[in-house]
Amino acid sequence: MLPVLMLFLIPVGGGIPAGVLLARKSGLAWPAAAGLYFISDVILAFAFEPILRLFVSLGRKIPVLARVAAAMKVIMDRTAAHYGGVGAGPFTLVMIAFGVDPMTGRAAAMAAGHGFVAGWAIAIAGDMLYYGVIAYTTLRLNAYFKDPNTTMMIVLGAMIVVPVLVRRVKLAYSKK
Repeated sequence: MLPVLMLFLIPVGGGIPAGVLLARKSGLAWPAAAGLYFISDVILAFAFEPILRLFVSLGRKIPVLARVAAAMKVIMDRTAAHYGGVGAGPFTLVMIAFGVDPMTGRAAAMAAGHGFVAGWAIAIAGDMLYYGVIAYTTLRLNAYFKDPNTTMMIVLGAMIVVPVLVRRVKLAYSKK
């Protein structure tokens, strides 16, 4: 179980397909693997929150960080608009965590005024949805390819390419 958890703690999405395949190979049931992924998100929350709060605190005192914070707010507003509008509600914040990552989801939730528990609950909800999509895709593809390395490469490639394609298609339809 510990090797699966360690793979899930990798801060980029590559840990999901590898962790899911290792869990399956180790005989770990999917609910247990999902539980380990949830635990990895809780560990992330406790590790990242102090860093986030430090930057917020320093941003009030150091002009360069204040400008970075202002730029981040603009980026968050654009991201929120992309996922449903400015003045992001919980659903939009969940979609930010799903579409970007849980740390960005938590930062957006903090900017929207959510505290530690509610903010991380929102971020983790989005990340667990993302985990579900990637885990299901990984297991289904592995049933066809039987080779974990091929499966992981396809899933990792799709994790990079699919969002780019979706943005391009969305942009093309918005111009019409």
